[in-house]
Amino acid sequence: MRDLGRGFGYLMKGQRWVAQHGKQYGVGLLPGLITLLLYAAALVALALWGTDFVGWATPFADDWSSPWLGLFRGFLTALLFALALLLSVITFTAVTLLVGQPFYESLSEKVDISVAGHAPESGLPLWRELWISARDSLRIVVRAVIWGILLFALGFIPVVGQTVVPVIGFCVTGFFLTEELTAVALQRRGVELRDRLALLRGRKQLVWGFGTPLAVAFLVPFVAVFLMPGAVAGATLMARELAGENASDDPDDPDGPEDPQGPAGSAGSAGPDGQMSATGGRP
Repeated sequence: MRDLGRGFGYLMKGQRWVAQHGKQYGVGLLPGLITLLLYAAALVALALWGTDFVGWATPFADDWSSPWLGLFRGFLTALLFALALLLSVITFTAVTLLVGQPFYESLSEKVDISVAGHAPESGLPLWRELWISARDSLRIVVRAVIWGILLFALGFIPVVGQTVVPVIGFCVTGFFLTEELTAVALQRRGVELRDRLALLRGRKQLVWGFGTPLAVAFLVPFVAVFLMPGAVAGATLMARELAGENASDDPDDPDGPEDPQGPAGSAGSAGPDGQMSATGGRP
C-alpha cells in the first residue's frame, strides 16, 4: 500500500514543480489545448449524430414496437458515447504527447536538471525521437483500444458491469496514462517500450497511485489540459525511481525512493549519454 501513496505523491510533486516554474507551465499548456479542441469537436459530433449512427447500425430493430426500440437504441447510444469518452481519456495523453513532444521533452529535461544537475540524453536526432514516440504511442493505443472493447462488452453484465468494470476501467486507464507520461523521460534513458512495460508491471501500485487519480481527474472538462504539464513533471520524477536513479536530493522526498536492491544501492543510474549504468547514485 505504501507504493500507492508514493505514486500519488509524485503526481502532487509534479504539479508543485510546474507551479514554481511558470514559464515551463505556460508552454506546456499549448499542446493540451490543441488536442482538447480536436477531441471536443469529435465528441460533440458523436453527441449530435450518435443516435443516427446507432440507428444505421441496428436495422434489425426498425420494426420493434415502442418503447423497446427507443430504450434499446438509447442504451446503445449511451454505451457508444461512454466508450468514446473512455477511449478519449486513454488516448488523450498519447496524442497530446505526440503533438507536444518538443515541449514536454524540454520540460522533462528541466525537471531532471533541477533534481540531479544534468539531464540524460538519447543522442538521437529529433525526427528519430518523434518516430519512436509515434510508433510506441500507436502500440499503446492499440492495447488501450483492445482493453476498451473488452470493458465495453463486460459492461453488459448485470451489477458487475455497473460496479466492478468501471473500477477496472479507471485502473487500466491509469496504467496506460502512466506509461505514456513516463515514456518522455524513459525514452531519453534508452529504455524501450517492452522494458518500460516490465518496469511498470513490477510496480503496479506505484503506477495506480499516480495514474488512477489522474484518469479520474481527466474526466472533468479542461482539467486534463491544466494537469498535463505537472503530470509530465511528476512522471519524470517517478521515472527516476523506476530507472533506479538516486533522487535523494529531491527536497520534497527526504527519505529518497524505496530501493528494491536494498541498502547496497540502486539498480542503476543514467549517465550523461542517457544509457543505464551499473553503478548506483548520481553519475
